Amino acid sequence: MNARLPLVAKILFLAFLNLCLLALVIAVIVRVQFRMDARSFLLAPAQDRIVAVAHGLSLELDEMAVGTWDALLARYSQTYGVGFYLYDERGDRFAGPELELPREVVERIPRRGRRRDGPPDPPRDAERKGGPPDRARNIRQPAPPLFLLATSEPIRYWAGVRIPVRENPGENPKPGTLILMSHAAFGNKLFFDFKPWLTVVVAVVLVSVAIWLPFIRGMTRSISQMTRTARQIAEGRFEIHVADQRRDEIGQLGETINRMASRLSGFVNGQKRFLSGIAHELCTPIATIQFGLGNLERRVDEQQRAVVADIQEEVQHMSALVNELLSFSRVGMQAADIKRTKVNVNATVARTLEREASSETTIEVSVDEQLNVLADPEYLFRALSNVVRNAIRYAGHAGPIRISARALEGTVHITIADCGPGVPEHALDEIFAPFYRLDLSRRQETGGVGLGLAIVKASIEACHGSVVCRNVHPSGLEVDICLPEAA
Repeated sequence: MNARLPLVAKILFLAFLNLCLLALVIAVIVRVQFRMDARSFLLAPAQDRIVAVAHGLSLELDEMAVGTWDALLARYSQTYGVGFYLYDERGDRFAGPELELPREVVERIPRRGRRRDGPPDPPRDAERKGGPPDRARNIRQPAPPLFLLATSEPIRYWAGVRIPVRENPGENPKPGTLILMSHAAFGNKLFFDFKPWLTVVVAVVLVSVAIWLPFIRGMTRSISQMTRTARQIAEGRFEIHVADQRRDEIGQLGETINRMASRLSGFVNGQKRFLSGIAHELCTPIATIQFGLGNLERRVDEQQRAVVADIQEEVQHMSALVNELLSFSRVGMQAADIKRTKVNVNATVARTLEREASSETTIEVSVDEQLNVLADPEYLFRALSNVVRNAIRYAGHAGPIRISARALEGTVHITIADCGPGVPEHALDEIFAPFYRLDLSRRQETGGVGLGLAIVKASIEACHGSVVCRNVHPSGLEVDICLPEAA
């Protein structure tokens, strides 16, 4: 079963959520403690940029003739991506393109006799003394922005800065208002510059990745290894152990998995030894009974021979059960000692059909003669024989049985499909369990004792393969045996 949402994605999502919540907490603290809203926080750098640009523009205006001011403002507009407009203290246009200012902007422009950003200017020394104006004193630093606002219909973003304006050389500067207009708050170099914020975000992400990534990779690597180990243990490979030695809770989980594998190995091997021992012990008395029944049949009269025949049939059934128990226990006990070799699939299928096929059943074979697998020849033959025997027994009358094989990415899939009724979906995984039968009454005429497919599974897994079964449409059961391809 694959994870619907990987652990890495969950951790990264939680880390991102943590950063968002941290930013929200900082914003609340700044709002409550320092009385700053988000707009002021974001526009504070814009105010500094606007004042600096206005100061530079003021110095250039002082050096240029009035007739060139429009070209200068146009150059600034092209450089910064916003409109530049210059108005005097009466609200009339000094320089810049014709523009109808919104009412909200007009109300913010200082008019003659009043200022919005402080008391009236003190009298200049040159004006009081009647002397010529002092250039150094008259070119003042622009005041902070008078306003930063947005208007609607259409949406525009505005900024206003008070700057000194000198129309003629030698004259005292007059107060003017530089108006900046943008169609968007983003995408220009003055109102909102995303680069510093992008740098901060990238730096935070990089630091978080540098701190969290080694921890996440180490944890997910250990969990992935434990998942693979647990999956192999579930398939019966109890010799597999978790190799990652951690000193935390995940390491404790790995040690628990290793102990569980050891305990399961002991239980399963003990069960197999018990079955093997029981089967061996039953062989001698069953053979003695069969020999005695044979002698008894020759000595009884015709009326009692039917009774003896019934007893012989039951003893024969018991003998078949013991033989299957022996086969199952041998596969399990000898799985670690088998020697896998290159086995031709087509030859093994032909050998199987020679033993199991009958004239009443149609069997179609589609197997490449050059296809080879890495397996034990006898184990593969035993597995195919049991599957074909079951298909003939339960679905031989329903239609042809199809045996095919194909290689796919280093794995050979051997498929035996019939046209029978199939099995219930809930039983597809259970039918490989020992002694499992769909017919709970376990009548002899409905099949064996439930060890056939268990032997198939044990034999294929001993060859480092896997076996699954599935229902096919419109009817039938398909058994898929997967084994490594031999070069």
